[in-house]
Amino acid sequence: MPVSEAPYKRTYQHTKQRGREVRVHCDYCHKLVPKYKTIVVYRSFGLNDPTLKKQIDPKYMHTFKKKLRVCLECSRFRGYVKPGISVRKKHRE
Repeated sequence: MPVSEAPYKRTYQHTKQRGREVRVHCDYCHKLVPKYKTIVVYRSFGLNDPTLKKQIDPKYMHTFKKKLRVCLECSRFRGYVKPGISVRKKHRE
């Protein structure tokens, strides 16, 4: 029986070409982390200025999103991922 399962889904899949994994910087702590160990978070910002909203075409409003790659430590600290409960403890209750 497995001890625990990850409470999140990783978007990056390993490819045929293994060897040295691609490393990316965490967007919060700037630590070098393998890409498959990061979690993708989308951050967006809204426009509060009504004159700017009128000037920008509505079909381009959805493009104001930024893709962040966050390491597991930062994602747990910031609450994107909750630590999992082990499978053994789930079956006891």
